[in-house]
Amino acid sequence: MERSLVLVKPDAVERGLSGTIISRLENTKVTLIALKMLHMDQALAERHYAPHKERSFFNDLIKFITSGPIVAAVFEGDNAVSTIRTAMGATDPAKAAAGSIRHDFGLDIEHNAVHGSDSVQTAEHEIRLFFTEAELMRYTRKQ
Repeated sequence: MERSLVLVKPDAVERGLSGTIISRLENTKVTLIALKMLHMDQALAERHYAPHKERSFFNDLIKFITSGPIVAAVFEGDNAVSTIRTAMGATDPAKAAAGSIRHDFGLDIEHNAVHGSDSVQTAEHEIRLFFTEAELMRYTRKQ
């Protein structure tokens, strides 16, 4: 079973899309095992986006993700990372497949509604930034 972190970004939270995005991901047959709303501070944002520290857009990314509340979630399931990334669509909503979350709800490449882990290894690291092991629920989802 793979796990993936998903962040509903401030632009989507502000437009009341958190529940819709979580629901669309649950409809892909991954199981929601953790959920919380928070306002990401600068230190957490810098740890989360550390792989992009040398990129020109890093400061804008930090400014945006700390600009308002986010919803953090963990999903689990077979091929969870790729399943979620397919459901989210390409980073740039203009290039995302029709029917994907970013195509339907993203405004532009920066305000693209949602973040999802890009690999199993990244997911393990990202999940630990936002959740303790005790916060990850164990149950059998009825399909």
